[in-house]
Amino acid sequence: MTAIYDCSVDSELLTGMRLARGAIGRGELVVIPTDTVYGVAADAFDAKAVTRLLEAKGRDRTSPPPVLIPGTPTLDALASEVPPAVRELVDRFWPGGLTVILHAQPSLQWDLGETGGSVALRMPANPIALELLAETGPLAVSSANRSGEPSATTAADAARMLGDSVRVYLDGGPAGGSYEAVGEREGDTSSTIVDATALAHDGGRLRIVRAGVISRERIAAVVGEELLEPEVVEPAAEREPAASDDEAGTPAS
Repeated sequence: MTAIYDCSVDSELLTGMRLARGAIGRGELVVIPTDTVYGVAADAFDAKAVTRLLEAKGRDRTSPPPVLIPGTPTLDALASEVPPAVRELVDRFWPGGLTVILHAQPSLQWDLGETGGSVALRMPANPIALELLAETGPLAVSSANRSGEPSATTAADAARMLGDSVRVYLDGGPAGGSYEAVGEREGDTSSTIVDATALAHDGGRLRIVRAGVISRERIAAVVGEELLEPEVVEPAAEREPAASDDEAGTPAS
């Protein structure tokens, strides 16, 4: 039976976290708060659990979920190489609303979908998410909504869209409020996704594949404008609402 646990109440926090750990261990899904929006989480190393996550969202293997991690040591364990520019960015913006796409360690025993050998990684700035990650290890986490629906900013929103496909809902209050003033588009509380895979080659640049709460200007201030691919400005009529995007992003988004 699905339940929502109010993490502002100590007894519910303890119970909810215990049940969430157990659910992740059994390959079930859990909804967690993050600093951007709510995410639906599964054990990143359990292929069946990742499949359940994609099915709950109404997506397929061409949209692999990103992976949330508890800190930079896990970044080094999961990525085959962390270029200096990426290290500068995560030192500045983690924990926070920046997702980086890197080449994954080829020895990893996981199946996130059709990733092309890459992985999207983020350390969220939310104590509930970080506590769970510290106990479970890396989690495949996508925005807690059905594909095409607005991203959930409350546990109730997530429960309305995902229902009994999720075993435990951890309610950490409204998500994303601290970013509302800095999003690149009105109401944008999704993480900014930066593809750093090209840095493995001479002359490669960082590519911002989704604008979000960390602006291009703030990224350029860290790594220099010359290391960023030129910005492509889409006509306003062709832009999709940021709220419909995945929370932490995927290479296929």
